[in-house]
Amino acid sequence: MAEQHTPRSLIVSLYGAYGRTSDGSPMPVAALVRLLAAVGVDAPSVRSSVSRLKRRGLLLPRRTADGAAGYALSEGARRLLDDGDRRIYARSEPKLSEGWVLAVFSVPEAERHKRHLLRSRLARLGFGTAAPGVWIAPARLYEETRNTLERLELSPYVDLFRGDHLGYAATAEAAARWWDLPAIAALHEEFLTAHEPVLRARREDPGDPGDAYRDYLLALDSWRHLPYADPVLPAELLPDDWPGRRSAEVFAALHELLRDRGAEFVRPFLAGYGE
Repeated sequence: MAEQHTPRSLIVSLYGAYGRTSDGSPMPVAALVRLLAAVGVDAPSVRSSVSRLKRRGLLLPRRTADGAAGYALSEGARRLLDDGDRRIYARSEPKLSEGWVLAVFSVPEAERHKRHLLRSRLARLGFGTAAPGVWIAPARLYEETRNTLERLELSPYVDLFRGDHLGYAATAEAAARWWDLPAIAALHEEFLTAHEPVLRARREDPGDPGDAYRDYLLALDSWRHLPYADPVLPAELLPDDWPGRRSAEVFAALHELLRDRGAEFVRPFLAGYGE
């Protein structure tokens, strides 16, 4: 299955990689259009996607220092990107001894739309289903889970617990029930198919800053969804040939090789909008 890079997702990835300034300065609309054109997104698609992100409260219309139209990250969007960084760039795997966080919820039938929102949000955070109404994830996801539920005003319906798995099935066997590991492995294989050849090519020929920017933004846009689909389980619970380890290594190498070189391409478009 070929990778899909939507304009809206690429805009979020662009802000995540190169659009967070210390003073919250906006990114000029003209820069957004030209930088997204470099990865194949036309101007109408950029403007339409920016409008949707604005309606969601993630981007705020602002003028740049020289009076040009632009968009700045909202405080909520900045927090989301900061939270995402802790997953996207994490290199350490959790230990089984760190335990688990359990989310137990009950939503009244009259508010069943919130039940759907709660399930979908827990799934996006990386939780697996241990039993009806009982969701489980590595304990390191507790803080992010708590913050997310509070931000979405879902915390009144949820109790969170931390603990260890005491039986009766072997933990590895139980984990294979709680998560769809073959589906997660397929996502990692898809990432590797698309981006491992890019890493090999760029190690042989670094290309110019425009090449680095394009390759890095596409890799980041693919990768940043994976640490949410994959909760990153302790190694003891995964097959020996688990592709998540290799895909994490490939992304880390691409980040090291391309991110700063890509910034050389981006910098002239953003000159004067903030440091």
